[in-house]
Formats: sequence, C-alpha cells, structure tokens
Amino acid sequence: MCTTFDEIAENIGFLDDWEDRYRYVIELGASLPPLSESEKCATNKVHGCASQVWLVTETKNDGTQKILCLRGDSDAMIVRGLVAVLIALFSGKSAAQIANIDAIEKLDALGLREHLTSQRSNGLVAMVERIQHEARCAI
Repeated sequence: MCTTFDEIAENIGFLDDWEDRYRYVIELGASLPPLSESEKCATNKVHGCASQVWLVTETKNDGTQKILCLRGDSDAMIVRGLVAVLIALFSGKSAAQIANIDAIEKLDALGLREHLTSQRSNGLVAMVERIQHEARCAI
C-alpha cells in the first residue's frame, strides 16, 4: 500500500456519504498484503478489538533514529481498512514521531470513529495505543 494518510484524508473529504467512505476504507484494507499464518500469533495480536487484529512492527535504524515499519491484518473487512489507515498514518516514521502523533484527533478529523460501533471504536483506540506503546519502547 502506497497511499499516504494525507491522501486518504483528501479522498475521504471528497466522498459525500458514510457508505462511500466505508467502501473506500474497505478498499484500503483490501490493498494490504496479507500476513503469513505464522505472523498471526499471540505476540502480534491486538487485545481490545472485537475482531481479530494482528500488527507486526519492524524497527529499522537509519543511523540517527529508529524507524518503525508496520504491517497488519484483520479477519473483518472494515477493521482491515482501519489497519490500513493506521499504517498510512504511522509506518515509516521515527519512533519519536509516532509517540507524539495525536492519532485520535487525526482519525476524528476524518469522521471515522463517529460512524463506528463502540466496539470498533474501542478497537481502533487499542490499535493506536499498541502502536504508540511500541514506539515509546523503541525510543
């Protein structure tokens, strides 16, 4: 997936209703490469999600800072799309940048959480917290 978070925000802004936005988020998820079965393990599972969600974090050192590269998957289409949005927001950034992103504010600006069930919204927050925790541990 090569879509940036800013591109996602712009595309969502062009869509008039939630159903179109919902379909777009699902399409983003469909573009994610699947994780291997061995990566769908307890270590990579995100707790607090109603659906099954796995996030894999790889840390690279560019010589001055640690860069986090994320991959993810879910057994639910919309959640897989939300994973894609989070990957676009966080992946490829330094651990320090990730730890300081107000992801919930950015996601709320897209209007995503207001149209999710409370369980999906809580799961989204759990994914953000997991990613930011890993970033803080990498600093």
